[in-house]
Amino acid sequence: MNNSAITLKNVNISQLSRLIFKNISLNIKKGEFIYLIGETGGGKSSLLKSIYGEIDSFTGEIVVNKFTLNKIKQNEIPLLRRKLGIVFQDFQLLSDRDISKNLEFVLKATGWHEKQKIEHRINHVLEQVHLNNIKNKMPFELSGGEQQRACIARALLNNPEIILADEPTGNLDPLKSEKVIQLLKEINQKGTTIVIATHDYEVIRKYPSRTIQCTNKNIQEIEIKDL
Repeated sequence: MNNSAITLKNVNISQLSRLIFKNISLNIKKGEFIYLIGETGGGKSSLLKSIYGEIDSFTGEIVVNKFTLNKIKQNEIPLLRRKLGIVFQDFQLLSDRDISKNLEFVLKATGWHEKQKIEHRINHVLEQVHLNNIKNKMPFELSGGEQQRACIARALLNNPEIILADEPTGNLDPLKSEKVIQLLKEINQKGTTIVIATHDYEVIRKYPSRTIQCTNKNIQEIEIKDL
């Protein structure tokens, strides 16, 4: 039985004709909690984008939830992305509608139609991220930490098997950063694979887990004590 959530084999990744990674291999098991670290420009975001199919200029093999990305058909990409939840540093909430409508927009875009089921799902994910009372608020009415938790709720809508988080604490103060990582740990403990690109070493030291460093077009696993 294959226990891998994400596998890279002999992968080269390029962006705008620039080689980002050369001949990298990585195996992330289902249910793992992984930190990706490295200097700005070191390729953390490019690696995540390759995993969710935004960057397709690579050679080698990337397999995500049994989808082989260099063989994936165009009509299979939405199926892949429904298995993935994406959390962005800059939130990317729609500013012209409240949080409930933000989440409803995503559900309708991914094939949900029944009003009652949509409302139930929105309530459920907001409860998961401890934001029960904000669904009628506009994004600008929320703190940065609340906006990030709303983004995590959005990522949870379709019960993803994997969550990819790109600098989820990058715009937050230390206390809010901790709360976001605690929340992602809670979600991970229920079986969801979590991959976080971050430069927040304090959070990593406080909540240690398997850590992969992106450096010199390569990746290597490192010990927390080496940070």
